Amino acid sequence: MLRWPLFCLLMILVAAPAGAVYRCQDANGVTFSDQPCAPDAERIEVPDNRIGGDFGSNLPPPQPQQPDAEDSEDSGAQSASSACRFINSTDLRRYLIRDQVVKGMTRENVLEAFGQPTETYPVPQQTWVYETDYNGKLYELTYVYFRDGCVERVEYRKP
Repeated sequence: MLRWPLFCLLMILVAAPAGAVYRCQDANGVTFSDQPCAPDAERIEVPDNRIGGDFGSNLPPPQPQQPDAEDSEDSGAQSASSACRFINSTDLRRYLIRDQVVKGMTRENVLEAFGQPTETYPVPQQTWVYETDYNGKLYELTYVYFRDGCVERVEYRKP
């Protein structure tokens, strides 16, 4: 018995493009209508459900950010950790399993993928150098350049 009123409400909500639906309760039960069906009718707002429009139309208004005194002191530390581009966890795991280093990784990610570098140069830009041996001979040099604690670029060079 309860299914029929719920079905009616669902059909009204789906069929009504936008506006209000009125819920009325009397001796026969609950009814829904697009017009007030009783003096004590409860108005139910129905959001616009048509396809199309702007994806941002249902977002809340942006909140202004107020800088805290504590945040301004640590802004240098935060910028170093947040300067890296986002790499989702699935892609990051795939890179680490394949021993790959890509732009945006952190130093910890590079150490996990390649291990400790054979050479490091702090200036003019922090650079880690890795050697790749093939049959006991130097095959390739890999240069990993960092900026603000994140990989800026990776270069592979033949010796």
